Amino acid sequence: MPSIRDVARLAGVSHQTVSRVLNEHPSIREETKQRVLDAIRQLDYRPNQAARALVTSKLNLIGILSATVGEFGPTASIAAIEEAAREEGYSVTTLNLPDTSPEAIGGAVRQLLREQVDGIVVLAPQVRVFHVLRGMAIGVPFVSLQTASGALEESVAPDQLEGARMATRHLIELGHVDILHLSGPQDWIEADSRMRGYLQALRDAELPTIPPIRGDWTADFGHYAGLELARRQDFSAVFAANDLMAIGLMHGFRDAGLDVPRDVSIVGFDDIPVAAHVWPPLTTVHIDFADLGRRAIARLLASLRGEAPSAEEPPAPALVVRDSAAPRR
Repeated sequence: MPSIRDVARLAGVSHQTVSRVLNEHPSIREETKQRVLDAIRQLDYRPNQAARALVTSKLNLIGILSATVGEFGPTASIAAIEEAAREEGYSVTTLNLPDTSPEAIGGAVRQLLREQVDGIVVLAPQVRVFHVLRGMAIGVPFVSLQTASGALEESVAPDQLEGARMATRHLIELGHVDILHLSGPQDWIEADSRMRGYLQALRDAELPTIPPIRGDWTADFGHYAGLELARRQDFSAVFAANDLMAIGLMHGFRDAGLDVPRDVSIVGFDDIPVAAHVWPPLTTVHIDFADLGRRAIARLLASLRGEAPSAEEPPAPALVVRDSAAPRR
């Protein structure tokens, strides 16, 4: 592995100058800084973070506080956060909450602070997590990938409500008037936003509402719901709050002898990779979760550098029309 002295020799400077460039010392001339950076790239030099921390008291470490395990959106965002952080010279440590009690949340934040993180990205989609965080003196910048009433001001989040309105409007435009909603768990920010978007679209069209069914995001629950709902005759379409429940729902309807979309139309949310390959291919709402992760890191690093965050909004949700929803018969 190349050393700091190898970089210094290639750049024609002292190793102390290389150290000053790495630590962003203001006295370094721009021309000298560029020669050092070029040498670092040419040699693919990686600073020893532990040694650097002894000088700067910084580990260049980002903490991720997560209360989700296995869900597609957060998993895709975390992968993008890790990649974007590495590109900026930061390492990432992820701490998954065992539960979302105030004690567990406080303990997790304190653990990240003991690890000397420079900032924290919050991927904890339960409303109660934000109530606890807002009451803590954390002392480092942090940013959230969720937004809701009472959540963090520093957030990078898609317009979940508009995405749900879009999905429901699509079913309305296909002629459906009795549209059921299979929602996510109570207290989840995404579940609440998507349910409110569904209800708003029905109100805008002056259509009757059917009490939503609370799910748990899993395909197993969707399958169970499909078997149970097949006995009812009061709906012709379902907007499911995520793709896994929508896919399970299609399976349940098929097992009960119903055809999708001939007998019932279904729209999901998230656009997980498999959504295009189930039968029938699932109409859904696409969210760019990787983009959200990259934006979270950009906003967090801007805060660490004392810069104003970008005013650019995340990409809007997009309806992906496939074959699981059809005109009402």
